[in-house]
Amino acid sequence: MNQRFLDTCALHVATLGGVGRVGAAPGTMGSLVTLPLCYWAVQAGPVWHLPILAAIITVGTWAAHNAARQLGNKDPREVVVDEMAGMMLTMVMAPPGWGWLMIGFLAFRLFDIWKPWPVNWIDRTLPGGWGIMADDLAAGAYAWLAVALSSVWME
Repeated sequence: MNQRFLDTCALHVATLGGVGRVGAAPGTMGSLVTLPLCYWAVQAGPVWHLPILAAIITVGTWAAHNAARQLGNKDPREVVVDEMAGMMLTMVMAPPGWGWLMIGFLAFRLFDIWKPWPVNWIDRTLPGGWGIMADDLAAGAYAWLAVALSSVWME
């Protein structure tokens, strides 16, 4: 395949079709546009949710690495496919409903912005597409735990 075509595809995937190029809060926008997919995945269950998450991580890591190279930045703010991966991880096995989706969204944004250890270490240390993706997956793991504990507490 033509490298220019692959580079264009990578930018489209990494920016979620250009969502990451919005002026303010691209990470929040990337998380917001993921909500319908998360809602569907929670309804569909882990048989669909987990393979979709794996595909997002795999393709997203490639796209993020390629986009970072093209944009000349270790972790460009335009790259928001990592927010999609983090949100999808947050919602694995979450109870169905928009209320739980909002709890997951707020928890993910909190941990993605706050970056508690080891999220901050991963953000500073890991290179390339994997580094871009891994800190959001770590934030997503914290948010997943928050959603899981909330759902147990609210029963």
